[in-house]
Amino acid sequence: MIERYTRPEAGKIWTDQSKYENWWKVERAAAMAMGELGVIPKEAAEEIAAATVEIRPERIEEIEAVTRHDVIAFLTHVEEQLGAVSRWVHFGMTSSDVLDTAFALQLMDAGALIAEDLDALLDTLKRRAMEYKHQPMMGRSHGIHAEPVTFGLVLAGFYAEFDRHRARFERAREEVGTGMISGAVGTFAHIPPGVEERACEILGLNPEPISTQVIPRDRHAAFFSCLAGIASSIERLAVQLRHQQRTEVREVEEAFRKGQKGSSAMPHKKNPISAENLTGLARVIRSNAFSAFENVALWHERDISHSSVERVIAPDSTILADYALCRLTRLMENLAVIPDSMQRNLELTRGLAFSQPFLLMLAQKGLKRQTAYEMVQRHAMKVWDDDSLTLKESLLSDPEVVEKIGREAIEDVFDLKRNLTHVDAIFARVFGE
Repeated sequence: MIERYTRPEAGKIWTDQSKYENWWKVERAAAMAMGELGVIPKEAAEEIAAATVEIRPERIEEIEAVTRHDVIAFLTHVEEQLGAVSRWVHFGMTSSDVLDTAFALQLMDAGALIAEDLDALLDTLKRRAMEYKHQPMMGRSHGIHAEPVTFGLVLAGFYAEFDRHRARFERAREEVGTGMISGAVGTFAHIPPGVEERACEILGLNPEPISTQVIPRDRHAAFFSCLAGIASSIERLAVQLRHQQRTEVREVEEAFRKGQKGSSAMPHKKNPISAENLTGLARVIRSNAFSAFENVALWHERDISHSSVERVIAPDSTILADYALCRLTRLMENLAVIPDSMQRNLELTRGLAFSQPFLLMLAQKGLKRQTAYEMVQRHAMKVWDDDSLTLKESLLSDPEVVEKIGREAIEDVFDLKRNLTHVDAIFARVFGE
């Protein structure tokens, strides 16, 4: 069986059934608010609120084939079931009051799932960071060996990054969780502002302070931009894991189940398929954010050029974000870490990763920085060119270096504990413990 990562509810949010049910929630909330404020008869509002309306998308489609207008088709479907009281449904409202407010409900529901996904990923990253808090490995810049770090520090860095996304996403959800019941061109000409405020309160949304005939799309752009940022960090972690899984590195491995195959031609292959999949999906989510920004510049009080875009990017981006976060969490939960390979890679360049302490020590002894740099670099280049030579051996063979620093100090520099003294302090900053 192929493992599925997307929860069924992530897709259910965007079905026609769910969409129309949200439309009815908005119409019902608006009628209730109008009844409370005396815009429509209170008895009519109570009847609408108590009514059982069976939403049948196939019937709405039949009507829309004639009307060529989705909201009118929906209202006709409601009228067929409510009878005479339906004349108070959608009273003084325009289509966007329903569409945009219901869209906010869908985005809030989808956002709730994504927030849960982020929490699950953060829990996993924290647990694995703690597990490998003191596991030394080679840090790299430009892909080249730099100085020692720990695998726990690497994961703590990603935890901090996704924790920032979690805070941003909460703000983005709040910003996009905005409704409107303001009528044509947003002037409240036929509905008092109190109806909007009360209806949004019923729906759990914030009222849009000033709408045109639509909710301004900068809100939505911020939401999809936040998803794009999350996707970028998913890819950054995926790329990190892909590099660490390269045969020459092999510091980690994705889980490889019994019976799994890596290649149709090469039986030995164990490929980083999840990390590669996540890299590709991140590109789609990011590209959708560009479309969301294009939606901001609508004509005057409204046009519907944004609508066709959102019907694609809203389900695609939210479902993909849910999928990607769930898959990344599973990947991190089951990731195999290979400490022996990490140690081997630490030793691969024969001490070159400890060059900076010697630069600093020579400067402390009175040498100009560039003079000290050139002295250490000269020995480092020898080690690069001679596979049988270590940096320690090269430095100890130099009387000038030994005179300035001393043999015991040279020996001490190559102790990993020296480089990793402040791991606990960094973890306390990240995790507050």
